[in-house]
Amino acid sequence: MAEIIQERIEDRLPELEQLKRVGLFSHAEIKAIIKKASDLEYRIQRRALCKEDFINYAQYEINLLELIQRRRARIGYSFKKEEIESSIVHRVQGIFRRASAKWKDDVQLWLSYVVFCKKWATKPQLSKVFSAMLAIHSNKPALWIMAAKWEMEDRLSSESARQLFLRALRFHPQCPKLYQEYFRMELMHAEKLRKEKQEFEKAKMDVENLDYPEEILTGELARIIYKNSVSIIKGAEFHVSLLSIAQLFDFAKDLQREIYEDLQAMHTDDPLTWDYVARRELEIESQPGGEPPVTKQAKAEEVGRREERCCAVYEEAVKALPTEAMWKCYISFCLERFAKKTNSQSLRGKRLERTTTAFRKAHELKLLPEFLYKQWVELLLHQDFLEEALQVAVAGTELFRDSVVMWQVKLQVLVKAKSPDVARLFEEAFACLKPQVCLPLWISWAEWSEGAKAQEDTEAIYKKALLAVKGADSITLKDKYLDWAYRSGGHKKARAVFKSLQESRPFSVDFFRKMIQFEKEQESCKMVNLREYYERALREFGSVDSDLWMDYIKEELNHPLGRPENCGQIHWRAMKMLQGESADEFVAKHAMHQAGHL
Repeated sequence: MAEIIQERIEDRLPELEQLKRVGLFSHAEIKAIIKKASDLEYRIQRRALCKEDFINYAQYEINLLELIQRRRARIGYSFKKEEIESSIVHRVQGIFRRASAKWKDDVQLWLSYVVFCKKWATKPQLSKVFSAMLAIHSNKPALWIMAAKWEMEDRLSSESARQLFLRALRFHPQCPKLYQEYFRMELMHAEKLRKEKQEFEKAKMDVENLDYPEEILTGELARIIYKNSVSIIKGAEFHVSLLSIAQLFDFAKDLQREIYEDLQAMHTDDPLTWDYVARRELEIESQPGGEPPVTKQAKAEEVGRREERCCAVYEEAVKALPTEAMWKCYISFCLERFAKKTNSQSLRGKRLERTTTAFRKAHELKLLPEFLYKQWVELLLHQDFLEEALQVAVAGTELFRDSVVMWQVKLQVLVKAKSPDVARLFEEAFACLKPQVCLPLWISWAEWSEGAKAQEDTEAIYKKALLAVKGADSITLKDKYLDWAYRSGGHKKARAVFKSLQESRPFSVDFFRKMIQFEKEQESCKMVNLREYYERALREFGSVDSDLWMDYIKEELNHPLGRPENCGQIHWRAMKMLQGESADEFVAKHAMHQAGHL
């Protein structure tokens, strides 16, 4: 092995001598490079190989290349690149080749190889890397797309990109993304050729002898891809995605029209089709060829007319396809338009009316999903339609009695309306809902009670909640109970709550940290209390939380009544309890803390 390493180092000598001769590196730097390279070379020649050693070696060489580049720029020297950089690039490629042969399945390693080649290698070399990678990872469509895009955009080889897409589709005949990108590539290629041809014609050059196939210029190849793909990938969503791509290219108007007509013919029973057709009306002028509106009022009127046409399509859609999904599309559109800013009160009023009407009709037909009831109530509350919001909330709760969200919405409206029935309704909600989903309601009830300045009632709610809520959900409740106790009754009350809960597992580490912080905020901060809180916290989290141990040590060192002599014992206990990475973190933090005190 020593002979191999010596041979590799000797292979470096010509480039190192050049670096020294032209003044890019000093003699001392060359010696340091040889020493580091020897160490790295030894690591990748061992019998037990480690992937990280190869990555570190490659990264070192890349850093060296970038340093050479910076120093060349600084002194303005641009010669001898073949003798210096090319040698290093060749070596890095060799490292990546060995690593990717050993760890074939590591996609990230292959991608690092590709990134390096994009910056430092020649295009034919990178093309070979892509071929090697795809031979092993042919099951990953994203890598085929990456390779084809590079062939098209960087190597300017549309034929190579086309061949890659065709090979990829043999492996993945059902992959929508491959068809989309292949379709886009053919349209981009057609657009590029059309522009080239126009430039030649402007320059009055003879284009008859140049290769501009008519089927590519007109987008016929893209049309074939479209036809084949929609016969394999069913559904309006994929169809719409191809139409969206085609609309990026102005020359493909005929193709756009064909895809649009096929969409309407093939997917009339899909809400996405109607949604697309309706939204398309926003882009169509009311009077094609006429003067565009100039004043703000005229612009608002034009937008209003377009939105009315959209809604007319949606109205037709919900009659032809009376489903929850179709109403969802209609209402989502109305909410989007209502959220758009406008200075026209008339337009805003029309948008609000359309939105509330759509909500009402869907509700009457019992085709309004649960989450839209919430949005409807929020819209009405925002507009201060309190009475109507309450009616909607009541109706939503009747339809979805086992939904904690709907009960929360109803209670939100009652609280805003300052209803006297809030407490009774909370009780009713708990009777209807499963205990395991009630945590948000318990928190809302406690917060409402605190806002109503009913301290005894609030504590009774927290106690009742802790009896009802079990397991991990109770952690949040305990933290909030402790926070409320400190806000309402200060340190004494918080300590009483802490004492009452200290054996009621499970806890969060924040539960103990809150109590430690409350103690520290007191004028007469008692070290005996802090010790108690730390000890209880460490009983629960001492095997995983290195910060707790460090804070305990700092407390003993810094508190006026602390006992620095206890720190050694605490450190010994920490090392005994902490496991794995937590123990390593503690050792590092403790060493830094000690160094800071030296």
